[in-house]
Amino acid sequence: MSGKRVLIIGGTGNLPPEPLIKAIHSHCLSFPVDLRNGDGFDAISVSFGQPDVVVNLAALSVPRACEMDPVTAMCVNVPSALVEWLLSFGDNSTLLIHLSTDHVYEGVKSFYKEEDETSPVNVYGRSKLESEHFISANWANFAILRSSIIYGPQTAAPVRKSLPVQWLDSLLAKGREVEFCRDEFRCPIFIKDVVTIIKTLTSRWVSERNNMQLVMNVGGPDRLSRLQMAETVATVRGYKSSLLKPTSASLINRGVKSPADISMDISKLIQMQGFSPMKFEEGVRLTFTNATNTTS
Repeated sequence: MSGKRVLIIGGTGNLPPEPLIKAIHSHCLSFPVDLRNGDGFDAISVSFGQPDVVVNLAALSVPRACEMDPVTAMCVNVPSALVEWLLSFGDNSTLLIHLSTDHVYEGVKSFYKEEDETSPVNVYGRSKLESEHFISANWANFAILRSSIIYGPQTAAPVRKSLPVQWLDSLLAKGREVEFCRDEFRCPIFIKDVVTIIKTLTSRWVSERNNMQLVMNVGGPDRLSRLQMAETVATVRGYKSSLLKPTSASLINRGVKSPADISMDISKLIQMQGFSPMKFEEGVRLTFTNATNTTS
């Protein structure tokens, strides 16, 4: 109809889609896809056609798992099959929003800017950096978002991996002393801020139709050590601060090298998006407020 847009939502995945579809939209289309070889993309073309926007959140994102299986990490995290499918439409009119990571930085200084050197120290970071290179070399319309730790309430269709704030809460709830690194720094970002950023980029593309070639840090406003994150959760949840024991990352063997300080400068994000992401303490409070509202 004149003056109106028809919104059709589609999603891919390797889990049963019913809970997520029911939570998002009863008419959301679902397609099983294997990103390692591209199986499933042809079915999308037949039923869905060429999308206006693709948001690629698929990843093998546990650093230790990537270190143990680098081949799979590269196959999944570098979206070659996805880009090849988009190329099959014969034009670059689709905006590809791709979630990368702060692990592309080496971690030897504070507040990395987008133009700083990228020198990842683990397979996860290298696979994500390779994904950025692949997209920028093969697709002309993209927004690459280098995300820090994403936290927030459990999703409508619960994810299988542990969520950061809930994991901290579960440790402290046991009432036993727990060690946390005092010398690893991140800029955790609340999930709803990530959603707002993606929605803003999508709206801009739909209204303006000007190709993007954007790389942007996506983090919260606080540079926090893992110890400081735990201290915030303890304060919000009323746990004893004496449970928290500081330690150095050099004394912990995770089976994978972890960058020390990959805090990010988010001035580009604030300028382009017109807002500052939520502070960590406020986001933690909202995480548990939303969880209470969901279960009550």
